[in-house]
Amino acid sequence: MITIYDILDQLRNVANSKREQGDLFERLMLAFLRNDPLYKQRFNRVWPWMEWPGRDGRVDTGIDLVAEEADTGDIWAIQCKFHEPGHRIQKSDLDSFFTESGKHPFRKRMIIVTAPMSKHAEEACDGQQIPVSILDMEALEKSPIDWRRFSWDRPEFLPPRAKKALRPHQEAAIADVMAGFEKLDRGKLIMACGTGKTFTALKLTEKLVSAGGLVLFLVPSIALLSQTLREWTAEAEIPLRSFAVCSDKKVGKGDSEDLRVSDLAYPATTNAERLVAEIKKGLGKEITVIYSTYQSIDVVSEAQKAGLPAFDLVICDEAHRTTGVVQGEEASYFTKVHEEKFLQANKRLYMTATPRIYADASKTKAKEANVELYSMDDESVYGPEFHRLNFSKAVELGILSDYKVIILAVDEKHVLHHLGHRIYDREDRVKLDDVAKIVGCWNALSKRIIPDNTFPTEDFKPMQRAVAFTTSIKNSKRVTELFEHTVEDYCRSLSEQNEDLLVCEVHHVDGTHNIVERNSKLQWLKEDPGVNKCRILSNARCLTEGVDVPALDAVIFLNPRNSQVDVVQAIGRVMRKAEGKEYGYVILPVAVSPENSPEEVLNKDPQYKVVWQVLNALRAHDDRFNDLVNKLELNRGC
Repeated sequence: MITIYDILDQLRNVANSKREQGDLFERLMLAFLRNDPLYKQRFNRVWPWMEWPGRDGRVDTGIDLVAEEADTGDIWAIQCKFHEPGHRIQKSDLDSFFTESGKHPFRKRMIIVTAPMSKHAEEACDGQQIPVSILDMEALEKSPIDWRRFSWDRPEFLPPRAKKALRPHQEAAIADVMAGFEKLDRGKLIMACGTGKTFTALKLTEKLVSAGGLVLFLVPSIALLSQTLREWTAEAEIPLRSFAVCSDKKVGKGDSEDLRVSDLAYPATTNAERLVAEIKKGLGKEITVIYSTYQSIDVVSEAQKAGLPAFDLVICDEAHRTTGVVQGEEASYFTKVHEEKFLQANKRLYMTATPRIYADASKTKAKEANVELYSMDDESVYGPEFHRLNFSKAVELGILSDYKVIILAVDEKHVLHHLGHRIYDREDRVKLDDVAKIVGCWNALSKRIIPDNTFPTEDFKPMQRAVAFTTSIKNSKRVTELFEHTVEDYCRSLSEQNEDLLVCEVHHVDGTHNIVERNSKLQWLKEDPGVNKCRILSNARCLTEGVDVPALDAVIFLNPRNSQVDVVQAIGRVMRKAEGKEYGYVILPVAVSPENSPEEVLNKDPQYKVVWQVLNALRAHDDRFNDLVNKLELNRGC
């Protein structure tokens, strides 16, 4: 299958100089902006700089393309930066572009990049008076453009690929939700991770909302907003007018894993009056969709006060985030969506794979404290369950891959025998538990396990791609630092020939990385690692909720977070179907003394309590995954 990466490799081969490479890339991006559905809808015209009518004889000093926005007439300055993937774009590379595009009549900017940005270049893009959007390789790859049909003989010809068709389980979900909305204005859609909630919601919208209608799609992160906007635009059969509402506002520690607004390849606003003015220019022609983070919901409410009509449909994605305690008069960003006075809507749909429900004791405590508690079993707020597709049913229907759990009973004495010098000699005091877990992970990824029913006979090929989850960015970085060296030392201590042993490459990713860096790490994970090689991407949380991760062989819980939702989201990653994939594997590396069983250790170890609960529920097919909250901390919220 030909991808944008292959096209750019061809470009490097056909061009005779760096200048010609840049010229060809500009031509390609001109065609892309004229043909990609998202930008074709956004722009009336796109010109090369030298053909732009407003150039007035000015020479090329950094602006490569110019675009005119359809609804507003705003003029965009666009720069195309073509570099090798290993290059890092510096602030000095952007200075002339910022200077030239800071002049009249430019109102918006876009930088198209093929390589990561340096920290200073990144900071230069943030907080600009004239906003900057970054369009990176992932946005190009995820575009509905059919790159297989591209030819350098006709670079302006960029046809779209065929749109996806609804699958039977998605049609069933839509039918149930449509039936539910005939009688009620609120309801829940529960679908397992990887079964296509976002696409299902689009097709539901096309059936439920007529031309000229208004839809609000709420998400908990900028990363998920970007992903949803891209998928809806690519797959829509009915024309959509799209608006993004988000800011860099953070509401908790977990939000540090999110993207920045400048990482979006689409302009976002937090100006309610401007939003209303732009939307009203086109109402009556297409379905208008506002994609907003929950954190920016106040902007949407202010827009309604300024004249925006009631929404025909509000979709709350990752709706488990809208639960919790409201203390005092001020509701959280996530719970404001429930209130009709705050947000007027004809219908509300709450979507999640993991409904969060508070136990009776928590509800009693909240009532006694006279505080509002939102729990997803409260039908007065969330409505009834219109449709549910759980994990076990999705596996049974062949929508998701089956999975196997590998509990690694790593004998600490064995590790000391092979790697005792590493534990005692190093200045950074490597812990026995850390080394034992890494050795266990390597054995599991290599499938060097005592024969039993864990691996089917046809599935003894070593794993090639895995994601490791830890409790914090600090722990993830430590895993990345230790993993490769520990495996190398362990392999050298073995008596067998090293040539056939699995080589592991480990990278770290977190929310402090910009969109280009994060996506390049995901692309690295997606690529073929080669024979007897496995790539592992370590993270704390930024690859759980809603982020599009490539097909995986395994997820590894090294020291997992104490969140059932995060665990379910992580396991959902490895259950996604891929060509040639028999099973996904869940790896639990636990250092176990010979006298203890792995099950005993897992039952007693608070670190693995939540993971063990989720896996036992999966094994028993009791996977309704209502995230039952038994403890209510009123002083901190939930």
